[in-house]
Amino acid sequence: MNASLPITDRGGRQLSSSAKLGSAVLAAHPKRHSALVRVTHWITTVAFLALLVSGAEIVLSHPRFYWGETGNVNMRPWLNLHLPSSRDTVPTGYGYVLPDQNGWSRYLHFQAAWLAVATGLFYLLFGFVAGHFRRNLFPVASDLSLKELGGSLVRHLRFERPGREEAWSYNVLQRLTYLLVIFVLFPLMIWTGLAMSFGFTSEFPLAVRLLGGQQTARSLHFLVTILLVLFLLIHVLMVFVAGFRNRMRAMITGRATPSTE
Repeated sequence: MNASLPITDRGGRQLSSSAKLGSAVLAAHPKRHSALVRVTHWITTVAFLALLVSGAEIVLSHPRFYWGETGNVNMRPWLNLHLPSSRDTVPTGYGYVLPDQNGWSRYLHFQAAWLAVATGLFYLLFGFVAGHFRRNLFPVASDLSLKELGGSLVRHLRFERPGREEAWSYNVLQRLTYLLVIFVLFPLMIWTGLAMSFGFTSEFPLAVRLLGGQQTARSLHFLVTILLVLFLLIHVLMVFVAGFRNRMRAMITGRATPSTE
């Protein structure tokens, strides 16, 4: 005899016991993401995409990177992107110059940067005060063992679908990666960005001096951007692996449905 007998609701429709169990599980668990985490996630996403678009336009004004304080077309760059430029003073080997989009791109970059900074500071304040970092991101000592880290890495490399327990928690690799992005990459992005501002460095010259010069700050800013883009691509890929609809629902409504596999 089948133990999963249908259950009739008030409207006369039949619901399976597994559906009832799923509803009971959802009711028993808190939301996957709090409202503040969801709001700051999407604001940061929009700001970061705006920074990428505007930053790409700014790079085209001089698609070469240097170390030290100064850099110009008469110096040997450590990285030449070999892209056409929006400035006719930059020799690129191409027979044309791109339209100069530096006006709107710098304005958008500035505005999006401050939106990202304000959102990040608010998220940090919430994370520490409400215990979000302690509960959801800081790994316990047992998770940092080589066996646990190796197992989590192998599961990711095999693109294994997360189990039911991960519907309401991050695995150890997720926790470490998010901590790296939140407490290392984003602060370094902000620092190097401010270090390229002549107005800021005139008041706080040590900010650029510690980095080794404004061209070094620009190079580091570019490298951190590459790391953040890689993080974004892997993040989106793993969302699809884990179940796109379920993960998106969790980040929009806060609710998550555990895998039944």
